[in-house]
Amino acid sequence: MRESYIEDLEQWVEGFHFHANVSVRFSETDMYGHLNNTKVFAYFEYARIEYLKHVNLMEKWIDPKGTTIPIVADLQCDFAKQVYFDEKLQIHVKANSMGTSSVDLHYMAKNERNEIVLTGRGAIVQVGKGDGRPVAWMEEERRMFLENS
Repeated sequence: MRESYIEDLEQWVEGFHFHANVSVRFSETDMYGHLNNTKVFAYFEYARIEYLKHVNLMEKWIDPKGTTIPIVADLQCDFAKQVYFDEKLQIHVKANSMGTSSVDLHYMAKNERNEIVLTGRGAIVQVGKGDGRPVAWMEEERRMFLENS
C-alpha cells in the first residue's frame, strides 16, 4: 500500500474491530461493469453511521433537542482492486486519532476473498447546531471512540 495514512499495513488492518456489510448493486456500476468510483463514499457513509451507532453517538446527534451534530470535514478513498456488481464487501471503520473536536476515521473494504479492495480516511468534526462552531468531545465520548477502535 502506498497510502500516506498507513504506516504498517499489518498493524493497521489488525486495528479494525467493526464492519458493516454491503452488496454492490447493479445501479452502482459503470458501463464497464465495475463499481463507480463515486459510490464508494456512500458505502463509507453507511459504515460510518453504523459505526457511530455502535459507539453510541448517533442517538445524541439525531435527537431533535441535541445541541451538536457531526460534519464530514474531508474524505478520501484509495482503490486497491476493482470491484464488480454483486460483490459482497465488508466496510471496516475505526477511529485512528482524535483531536479536540474531531476524529480521523479510517476505512478498509474487503471482498469475500478477504482481499483489501479499498482503503480510506476522513475527518468528522462535532459542531454546534446553532453556530456551526467546533464543540470539544466530552471525556465519555472520547472514551467511547477509544474503546471501540
